[in-house]
Amino acid sequence: MFFSGCDDMLEENPKAIASETFYNTAEEIAAALNGVYEPIHGSKFTSYFTLLEACPDNVYGKGSLATISEYKGFSTANITNMGHVWTALYLSIRNANVVIKNTPGGTKISEEKKAQFMAEAKFLRAFDYFALVRLWAGVPLRTEETMDVIELPRASVEDIYELILSDLEYAEEHLPDNPRLLGTPSKWTAKTLLADVYLTLKKWENARDKAKEVIDSGKYSLVQVSEPDDFEKIYGADILTTSEEIFYFKYTDQKGWELMNFFHINGDGYKPYGHYWYSFYATTNTYFYKNWDDRDLRKQHNFYLWDIGLGDNTMLFKKYIDPNGTTGSSNDWPIYRYPEVLLIYAEAANWANGGPTAEVMECVNKVHRRGYGYNSEIESPVDFKLSDYNVNSFSELVLQERGYEMILECKRWLDLLRTEKAVETIKMSEGIDLDTSMLLWAIPVIETNYNKAIDPVKDQNPGY
Repeated sequence: MFFSGCDDMLEENPKAIASETFYNTAEEIAAALNGVYEPIHGSKFTSYFTLLEACPDNVYGKGSLATISEYKGFSTANITNMGHVWTALYLSIRNANVVIKNTPGGTKISEEKKAQFMAEAKFLRAFDYFALVRLWAGVPLRTEETMDVIELPRASVEDIYELILSDLEYAEEHLPDNPRLLGTPSKWTAKTLLADVYLTLKKWENARDKAKEVIDSGKYSLVQVSEPDDFEKIYGADILTTSEEIFYFKYTDQKGWELMNFFHINGDGYKPYGHYWYSFYATTNTYFYKNWDDRDLRKQHNFYLWDIGLGDNTMLFKKYIDPNGTTGSSNDWPIYRYPEVLLIYAEAANWANGGPTAEVMECVNKVHRRGYGYNSEIESPVDFKLSDYNVNSFSELVLQERGYEMILECKRWLDLLRTEKAVETIKMSEGIDLDTSMLLWAIPVIETNYNKAIDPVKDQNPGY
């Protein structure tokens, strides 16, 4: 098992669990919880990021990812690699189910502590199923009651979301106010994920209210910047945590973030060790890049020109750099940051209210001002004006701001899917008619080969 606590941070510290009856003390259950994190922190989950980041309009892929940017459907290599993500998510779910099933029988731990550990496992199970249902729609629903049943049919999307919401409601009730370790969830993390789930389901009032609870808690704030390199105070390899961290996957130089291998090239100095696959790049003539204001410090920070053999207008990315690393990249993967909560609230409240309000516009302006280096709490020359927007144009504004703020955080493609703008956006930016099979992934053969309750043809997603 990996990612045991060291000091106050989730780090690798292997422990063996002899049997699934090893759930009597807090230390034993905490050790078992580490096994829920490991699959989604490890190499099998890497394709979640690489494949989803290659899909939208702001990043191109190289190598096996290059065909994605043609938008003619996913290749066999892409589908195989996404199958590794399926495996990682279900292994994490299985380990969460074991914790949920066995923790109530603990004999040397309080009921309150049992509930806290079960809440953490349920949060992670909800996180896993939220990833699955957005990528594959209906999937086998494996819980603590059915985890040993091999042949399970695809559950409905509605049933998947019912479990997700139930797990997160339990998590927000029983998780602590502060995470037990950095990299583990608190009740505010659960509320944030709930807000995101409600946003995806277009339950605007629920999403608005959950995001507002996180905002009103006063526990988070935007990190202020004044120049492009100040964003290293948010994403830098040496940063342990920040005031806007809600939930991150944590890494160290010893247990590094493997995705860093995909970002840089030998000689740029931003990652002076390991592999250099530079599988992602952008160009200065893309619609996304050209329409992004050059004064925005996020734009200035994120890109650097580097000819990788495709022309002198190609760019690599500086959002995650570790120039002093020696073994593995210490940068953390931000899953939820406070700016996203502000934007979730703005988007949901806009739809719930039938248009933006001054409060809603202020949430967007806080994120926007910070992007330009202004104090996020004070009016600035780059502020958007409420009178310029209605319900639809404000929704577009929020989607644009999310694209700028969370580039390379594995959000853009999922945003285009949930807003049903993937086809429209790819047509506008690339002039290509998106093969709509790419709106979902194929149920992997690693599932259909042994789960006979899913017919590999009849029960497959459209286009496969």
